[in-house]
Amino acid sequence: MLNAFLQSFSLKNTYRVNAILYAIKQIPLVGRLLPDSLYRVKGLKIFANVLAGIWEVLTIFAGKFLYLGLMVVLPCAIWESLPYETLFLHILIPLTILGAFANTYLFNPTRDKYYAMILLRMNARDYALSNYGYALLKILVGMLAATLAFGLPSGLPLWICLLFPFFVAGCKLIVVWISLADYERRGVANNENKLGKLAWLVGALLIAAAYALPALGILLPWQASAVLFAAGILAGLLSLRKLLSFREFRSMYQQLLPQAMNQRANVTQATRTRTEKMISTDTSVTSHKEGFEFLNELFIRRHQKILWKSSKRISVVALVLLIAAAASLFLFPEAKEEVNALLLVYLPYFTFIMYAINRGTGFTQALFINCDHSLLTYPFYKKPDMVLRLFRIRLREIMKINLLPAIVIGVGLTALLYLSGGTDNPLNYAVLLVSILCMSLFFSVHYLTIYYLLQPYNAGTELKSGTYRFVLSATYLVCFFLMQQRIPILLFGALSILFCVLYCIAACILVYLFAPRTFRIRP
Repeated sequence: MLNAFLQSFSLKNTYRVNAILYAIKQIPLVGRLLPDSLYRVKGLKIFANVLAGIWEVLTIFAGKFLYLGLMVVLPCAIWESLPYETLFLHILIPLTILGAFANTYLFNPTRDKYYAMILLRMNARDYALSNYGYALLKILVGMLAATLAFGLPSGLPLWICLLFPFFVAGCKLIVVWISLADYERRGVANNENKLGKLAWLVGALLIAAAYALPALGILLPWQASAVLFAAGILAGLLSLRKLLSFREFRSMYQQLLPQAMNQRANVTQATRTRTEKMISTDTSVTSHKEGFEFLNELFIRRHQKILWKSSKRISVVALVLLIAAAASLFLFPEAKEEVNALLLVYLPYFTFIMYAINRGTGFTQALFINCDHSLLTYPFYKKPDMVLRLFRIRLREIMKINLLPAIVIGVGLTALLYLSGGTDNPLNYAVLLVSILCMSLFFSVHYLTIYYLLQPYNAGTELKSGTYRFVLSATYLVCFFLMQQRIPILLFGALSILFCVLYCIAACILVYLFAPRTFRIRP
């Protein structure tokens, strides 16, 4: 079994290293300096192995710290009037039960399992047990470190910190036992990535139990929590017998893994089919314009449902929420002062909101699947002046799509600022409105720019660029960071407007200089 684990770990690490090297090769400018024999360069392979090792350590600790910090410790800080120890346990238990059936590892059909057990024909039982044992060990080590780090400074008893990781492992073992018994009974392998309606309902109830009950002042007594801790650990130990005696790992994974791989291969086709159903086939849709303007107008008219439907829905929802907020100010006049104070310093928070509602990724995906996928095969389409001309036309269209909810939010926030008591500096009203519009403009430019500079799709419309994913992740992290800041409207608004103008200028220059080489179908 140890040999199976070492082989599987080596296989997983090789897969991860090759993915890192491929991502490095895709980085603009850097990739041009690297040889095609990149995967044979010893120094780069050592560097990639170091990154893979760092990633493995992060999977042990980082996720657990974020989980406890955001899902448990932060809510405990919100309800400071409730007893910390009891509240901590009350939130932990339903979330742990939810995570047990939503993240079993054993029934997660990953590529490394498919390569090892289906393609390389490794011993399925040895592979499954050794890797599941390693997954449980990572949970124990990571959760123990996170619980001690967060719990002890907050006055949480040591026994809770020591027992909680074993409670987590016990709950996961219970779910595994139930799933294995269900497979023996029905012959159907459980796929944790395809939860049924009942599972979603139970999950919603567990989340409500974790957060809604404390909001009402209702908590599970800590004595009951301690009993559940003990019961979960004991039941988990008893479930080990079922896991170790199970003999049908090969047949179970032969059903689960190929089916999951086929489903992933069909995702792109399903996306294309779903998209095609939303495209207008009305032959009377035409345009009297010429050149790229003709192409763009036809595209926009025939893709109205894809491009504008979500934007209109977001605008309606935002309008309803803002009207409700304005009505609340009249019903509860005592809240005006607090709302006014928040609006004057919470403008950075709306950076994340504008990021979340922006339709840039959907717009660029529709462009590639239904237009660029075919036209990128023609040389004229990649000439610098042609690229920049079409970029400007498309930028104008995506700005229109994103501008609708931005106007609703900008005007609504300005009205709320006025209704809540206003401001001594009338310039704040203008800066608030314009900065929201500029945020919308920035994200429109940003997503279209990285699409042209990093074009992430291959001929099968699969997203293959690691750099593109990195930029998207970095955008999210920056917006999340800004969401935590409290900066006066005038200062942050002026900075965001200036940054937007400079970014638009830089984007046009970069697209003109580099897009003719980067705007292509990936191999």
